[in-house]
Amino acid sequence: MTEPDWPLHHIRAGVLDIGYHDIGPREGRAVVLLHGFPYDVRSFHQAAPLLTEAGFRVVVPYLRGHGPTRFRDAADVRSGQQAALGADLVELLDALGLERPILAGYDWGGRAACVLAALNPERVGGLVSVNGYLIQDIAAAGLPADPELESGFWYFWYFSTERGRAGLAAHRRAVARVIWRRNSPEWQFDEEQLVATAESFDNPDYVDVVIHSYRHRLGLAAGDPRYADMEAQLATLPPISVPTITLDGAADGNFPATDGQAAARHFTGWREHRVIPHAGHNLPAETPLAFADAVMTVAKVCHNSAA
Repeated sequence: MTEPDWPLHHIRAGVLDIGYHDIGPREGRAVVLLHGFPYDVRSFHQAAPLLTEAGFRVVVPYLRGHGPTRFRDAADVRSGQQAALGADLVELLDALGLERPILAGYDWGGRAACVLAALNPERVGGLVSVNGYLIQDIAAAGLPADPELESGFWYFWYFSTERGRAGLAAHRRAVARVIWRRNSPEWQFDEEQLVATAESFDNPDYVDVVIHSYRHRLGLAAGDPRYADMEAQLATLPPISVPTITLDGAADGNFPATDGQAAARHFTGWREHRVIPHAGHNLPAETPLAFADAVMTVAKVCHNSAA
């Protein structure tokens, strides 16, 4: 697959120097696309042009620990906790001067979007979240799931050990390959796609951020004190009130599609749930048209609400 020629920009935002792409008309409605783990901005290579062609300004950042994004201070904690991801997003919006953009993401990126939509709804125009409400209930992390589901989360437990840290450091691409196959059994990715994406895993903070993320969500590692207040707010599982479309991939190998009802209590505003056929966990890359359509639908709802 030919990679699009997107200029790379850098901006100081909070504790990070964030690498990001900014494409489409500057005067267009802003959309921020947020990738997950173990993926990068390439998840949006097909969906983003659909949005720019429709007149949107599309901002696609690399999350902390990925690609060209760097910590500004060598002494900062390489945290991967959910509050850190949400705080990074706030800082990025401030640095770019984006007012009430639509946030759309999956996995880690979807979690950052949910955090901001829940805690700072006045900053968010609308939300597209793959796999629904992604704020982690860390207090319930010790409750077991069905063993079949648990088996798909092997890397959670692997990363909880020092052997897992060493394994991720030594085999970044190979670990991603295994997760991609399990997450998206119908996705026919090729080795070239994996190799290109894995360049983002060469970031010097990648291993530390990933390991901390999974240990923190399981209650096995303390958070960065700077995010303590935000984590306390997230522990209450705050509702999301902004217009939202939640998406489930019908072929997600690790996170089975639902009818969306179990998460309904977490959404107090307009919300629509869609199940996308043949899509796995990396839904924007696997079914870019469905992902872009969800963003455009949320934009229409926001426009109609403001009219």
